[in-house]
Amino acid sequence: MDPLAETLSNTLYRMGRALGGRNYRLFFTGQAISLVGIWMQQIAVSWLVYRLSGSPFMLGFVAFTGQLPVFFLSSVGGVIADRWEKRRVLLTIQTISMIHAFVLAILTLTGVIKIWHLVVLSIVPGFLQAVDIPTRQAFVIEIVERREDLVNAIALNSFMFNSARLIGPSLGGVLIDKTGEGICFLINGLGFFAAMSSLLRMRLAKSRRERLHIPLFQGISEGLRYAFHFLPIRYLVIFAAFTHFTAGAFPVLMPAFTKDVLHGGPRTLGLIMAASALGATISSLYLAMRSSVVGLGKVIIFSTSLFGVALLVLSISPSLFVALLSVFFAGLGMMLHLTSTNTLLQTIVEEDKRGRIMSLFAMSSLGVLPFGSLFAGSLGSAIGIRGTIFVQGILCLCGSAAFLSRHKEIRRAIKPVYERLGII
Repeated sequence: MDPLAETLSNTLYRMGRALGGRNYRLFFTGQAISLVGIWMQQIAVSWLVYRLSGSPFMLGFVAFTGQLPVFFLSSVGGVIADRWEKRRVLLTIQTISMIHAFVLAILTLTGVIKIWHLVVLSIVPGFLQAVDIPTRQAFVIEIVERREDLVNAIALNSFMFNSARLIGPSLGGVLIDKTGEGICFLINGLGFFAAMSSLLRMRLAKSRRERLHIPLFQGISEGLRYAFHFLPIRYLVIFAAFTHFTAGAFPVLMPAFTKDVLHGGPRTLGLIMAASALGATISSLYLAMRSSVVGLGKVIIFSTSLFGVALLVLSISPSLFVALLSVFFAGLGMMLHLTSTNTLLQTIVEEDKRGRIMSLFAMSSLGVLPFGSLFAGSLGSAIGIRGTIFVQGILCLCGSAAFLSRHKEIRRAIKPVYERLGII
């Protein structure tokens, strides 16, 4: 075989080795189709909110109401993930999500949609995400056949998520421009059939460990004690919370940035969101090629610094080209930080507490976004869109510097875990 072709073949194998398992391959395919529709719906909701209200604050407020349940209920979702059969939980969530999308489509296509409808309906996905995120992440660990493919499977999940972010907003921008927001909601509803079909077709063995049979609040408190007494998990969770509160909500401002700063429309917004997703997708490909979690602490520091610098450049961007380039690196940095933290946590956590720790991670990342969205929307109304993005970039860099100062301490605490697992 030609050396170049052999190298390419080996690289592709390393990037997709977790897809060799039938269950994970089914999961990956079904979720990939559904996620495109979900991202189309998200950009359609954002554009519809700004079209109806013309207010940066309302963009932040609708995001706030939609994400708030994740903060308060993720711990409950983590206990559910550790106690109940995960496939049934995911099927229930997919069914409710499909109904929600069809309700949005009917209200929008009939022309009766109001801003208060969007505020109320945005709460439903938040409740579902609080259970879906820890359940989905713990489920992936169960369906990966070989433990050595775990890093690859988590990275492929991120690649799937970000590829959908790349495709969904681009298609959504075109459809909003041509047909309006309602068609995006309708397509999203139909996409859930693919996700449910893939879950039903899996052949799952019975779990080899006993289910968690403890009271709900006892399970939550046990997970919290474990997380905050183990230094690496504590620092990773706190840093994720700080980063997502200060800078993670920058996409919420993009409809206002597109319209008021770049003087563009839905297609321009689709390009902005696609550029961010492209950067995030590339970060996922990089992580998929890694064979070990060793060194991810340095990746987290670098990626967060890159995220902060990209936001600073975006805040002063003089043109669409510079804005697209800045958003590309912002998406790359943000997702590299998120996925590296996720992978590290999944690796070092004890098996019987995985659902609860991943729910805590969901709370510290997606869960704080409603407060970050409200902060960004309020600041945007007070000092303008450019000023808000500049402040987000500065705060992101401050967080990266603080984590760097604790890096050696974290590395020393993780080393015994790596040795026990045979990683080093």
